[in-house]
Amino acid sequence: MQVLRRILGLREAPPPNEDTLPMGPPPNVAVRSAVGTASQTNATAPLDSYLPNDGRTRNLEQGPVRYSPSPSGSRLIIGQRTDVGQVRDNNQDSMSAFTSSISSSEDKPDFGLFIVADGMGGHEDGEKASGLATRIVTQQVLKNIYLPLLDEGFNADSDMEPMTEVLKKAIQKANENITTQVPDGGTTVTAVAIMGYLAYVAHVGDTRAYMINQEGIEQLTRDHSLVQRLIELGQLTPEEAAEHPQKNVLYRAIGQNDALDVDAITRQVTPGSYILICSDGLWNLVSSDEILSIVLNNGTNTGIAAKTLVDLANERGGSDNITVIIVRIPE
Repeated sequence: MQVLRRILGLREAPPPNEDTLPMGPPPNVAVRSAVGTASQTNATAPLDSYLPNDGRTRNLEQGPVRYSPSPSGSRLIIGQRTDVGQVRDNNQDSMSAFTSSISSSEDKPDFGLFIVADGMGGHEDGEKASGLATRIVTQQVLKNIYLPLLDEGFNADSDMEPMTEVLKKAIQKANENITTQVPDGGTTVTAVAIMGYLAYVAHVGDTRAYMINQEGIEQLTRDHSLVQRLIELGQLTPEEAAEHPQKNVLYRAIGQNDALDVDAITRQVTPGSYILICSDGLWNLVSSDEILSIVLNNGTNTGIAAKTLVDLANERGGSDNITVIIVRIPE
């Protein structure tokens, strides 16, 4: 995986009006590969004229927000799986799944935190970066959300710091640690916290989160990749992007710069729906329609659904590490 470095011209500045972004050919972009080498495209447009100076994509859509506890007796159902794939000799993906259910007169909401990180760098740097990111985000969210939730008299609606802000700060702290501790590594990360029927999503890179229900599948995150920008600028179709030679080039990831912009949203989730988080080793080889069908066909058997998805990606070549977490929301 490759990442555009801020030293190549990505400077802090307010995002421009996207209607004014040029529609010309791809820029002359130098990129650092997973093993530290550099490559360059043949086009000549300057980087700053092509991507927003801070590497932003369009804002994610924000759904309606309303806190509500899970119904009594119903619990989150989790399925998860990670696999090295058929090509790589080590697994640079990391994942974490933490759930808590409390049944008492205090009516504490169920809580879940789910994280997938996809590391990049040398043989060990990528796995170190993704593991460190996963651990730090978990620590920070449990410290600032879950433990206060256990305090007597704590009110999640009024006393809790906004969950998206906690997630963003946790990812930014992970960025600080990785920048200093794993200077030759980096990682993507997608973290989803669930309380009752609210899902809070924070995201950097091209690991993805989806929401799935009987109406279909919706991608909640937006890839911070060069091809996604080309799609948004009308220069590529999604089908063309899937075959683009630079489809793995990212312009935003953890461990690449001191400053980091984190996307975060809050979404209402319906009873019986699913949240799925995965690395690009899955979504590059398994289509959204196939993910939808496999998850819905397995119902509450989220573990079987996770295994089926990973097996399918491996059958199609397993060209990268494959990680997936599936969370079924209580009915």
